[in-house]
Amino acid sequence: MISVDEALSHIFGLATPLGTETVPLRAASGRTLAEPLLAVRSQPPFRASVMDGYAVAGEAESYSVVGESAAGRGFEGAIGPGDAVRIFTGAPVPEDATRVIIQEDVTREGDRIRVADGADQDPYIREAGTDFSSGFRIDPPRRMSPADITLAASMNMPEIVVARRPQVALIATGDELVMPGEIPRPDQIIASNAFGLSAMVESEGGKARMLPICADTAPSLEAAFGLAADADLIVTIGGASVGDHDLVANTAQGMGFERAFHKVAIRPGKPMMAGRLNGTPMVGLPGNPVSSLVCGHVFLRPLLRAMQGLEARPLARRMARLSTSVGVNGPREHYMRARHDGDQITSAERQDSSLLTILSGANALIVRPPNAAALSAGNAVSFIEF
Repeated sequence: MISVDEALSHIFGLATPLGTETVPLRAASGRTLAEPLLAVRSQPPFRASVMDGYAVAGEAESYSVVGESAAGRGFEGAIGPGDAVRIFTGAPVPEDATRVIIQEDVTREGDRIRVADGADQDPYIREAGTDFSSGFRIDPPRRMSPADITLAASMNMPEIVVARRPQVALIATGDELVMPGEIPRPDQIIASNAFGLSAMVESEGGKARMLPICADTAPSLEAAFGLAADADLIVTIGGASVGDHDLVANTAQGMGFERAFHKVAIRPGKPMMAGRLNGTPMVGLPGNPVSSLVCGHVFLRPLLRAMQGLEARPLARRMARLSTSVGVNGPREHYMRARHDGDQITSAERQDSSLLTILSGANALIVRPPNAAALSAGNAVSFIEF
């Protein structure tokens, strides 16, 4: 049994770059930028008015209004001393204008305006390139956020080069499993893990493919592995009645599986394994629903990020103070379901690894080191936020 850090090191060793593809900007949200973006224009591309008012040249008590400039319809003439152009927010400022007088500081009569005493002296002109200039770049790797998409659009990028999305084959195993909507026998349960893991995979930029539930037999597993042969990552969920992952590991080994590790000092989730099946990364998660999803957060999410070219590192940890006490921890690193709010975090009273309702109500996992001492309310703890 190895530590979580050792297991993560092996996990990152499985992360192989997947190549790139070009996608329309509209389809780039959440994708990982793979090549630099270079702006082909400046933003704003012209001097722009910050306020509604009058663009003027020089200083005077009154001006003659010689035209108008609106967004998308600029004033094309020239202005000289004593001239003013009615202008609106975002509109191009005439080349010779020295400032924009806000409309609240102006009295207009016909084609003449008079400036009020004590008028605001700010220029209210946004110079060309104030945000960025032509040649500005966004460097990879970078998960494209809505703000990044907006920036790329303003850089006049209709499409971008991104990392290919990992194709993840999910194989749930167990004679006791039936799909949601089916009528289970008294000794069967609903297969839930693959649905949560599928959502997790796709939230991290992957494409999940849920294969049919696999019976606890070697031929059934061999058929499932055959269906998953073209995936970028294979994730098995659960093992066999004779012991977690015994049947999965043994069957996979007979098909060329090279195991990197089996069993991790983590709670919940000890019977986890990972390696390569004929060159394809494979992660074996526990069949217990909470253990499966907790290990998904700790191992699968960082792996998917690394496969898309992002930095190979664990999920970020933060610190908060306990609102209640927690007891002594055992020999495995414990990921306790909790609620985080501001600078406080509250551990769930029940930590049974079969309780999905507790996990659903949590928004964080408190991370307790092996053999950690008991802690009181007010002590600081490390946590991962969902």
